[in-house]
Amino acid sequence: MRQQGDQQTISRITTGMPVIDADGVEVGTVDLVQRGDPNAVTVQTPTADPGSSLDELIESTAVREPDVPADLAARLMHGGYLKVSTELAGTGAVYVPADWIGAVTDGRVRLDVPAADLPAEE
Repeated sequence: MRQQGDQQTISRITTGMPVIDADGVEVGTVDLVQRGDPNAVTVQTPTADPGSSLDELIESTAVREPDVPADLAARLMHGGYLKVSTELAGTGAVYVPADWIGAVTDGRVRLDVPAADLPAEE
């Protein structure tokens, strides 16, 4: 089962590891490792007035991971993902679904896709 293999692979990844895409291009370094949760529920951030308290304001502006559209966020949360700090995206980070990780060897994460296919943080 691919899902189980993806979780075993992602469990060997730690923050700071370099990430190499399918073309051998260094994408960046792992900033966040999130194992998949088949029972994950995604919640949309309310767009209403956050209220008047400082705590409510801070919570309303806090970045929730993964910072991508809801459909992609649900896929990432269910299957697991990496957040990679990179200069290749204008936002400074991209996400790697667990099933796009080809291998973890020599302290590096090797992807099955080119960097251009990786969804950028919003």
